[in-house]
Amino acid sequence: MNRRRFLLGAGALALVGGAFAATEGRNLFYTALSESVDAQIDVATAHDLASSGEVLLIDIRRPDEWAATGSPASGHRLDMRREDFTDALMDLTGGSADARIALICMRGVRSSRLTNRLIDAGFTNVIDVPEGMLGSAAGPGWINAGLPLDRNP
Repeated sequence: MNRRRFLLGAGALALVGGAFAATEGRNLFYTALSESVDAQIDVATAHDLASSGEVLLIDIRRPDEWAATGSPASGHRLDMRREDFTDALMDLTGGSADARIALICMRGVRSSRLTNRLIDAGFTNVIDVPEGMLGSAAGPGWINAGLPLDRNP
């Protein structure tokens, strides 16, 4: 190995290490998406709050994803791709943009983006569940945590 390759490799390694340390070990892509998400909860808290009625848990994934893995037993299914998503969400909240809503997806990317969009649309109490159903850098996820699932279509 020549000296130039060694120095380039060492520099790249230092850059990645610095980025890792700066984000406290979190995934850089997820960190960039969730920068402005203020409220986040883990899957166990989401389950507890949804089971007690303190939060409306919404699984925003696609129907084929619900069929493949099931969805949170304490949640509601609402495909984020629906053209009337906001209206359907308002129906679930009883017409209240102030209702406490927690969003969950597969690995936390879509829920983070949609959390920001809903806040921009006037919802005032939106919470992201960044672990998602299958886990992410934020944690093991709903399924790996052994939380109850609704496997009905």
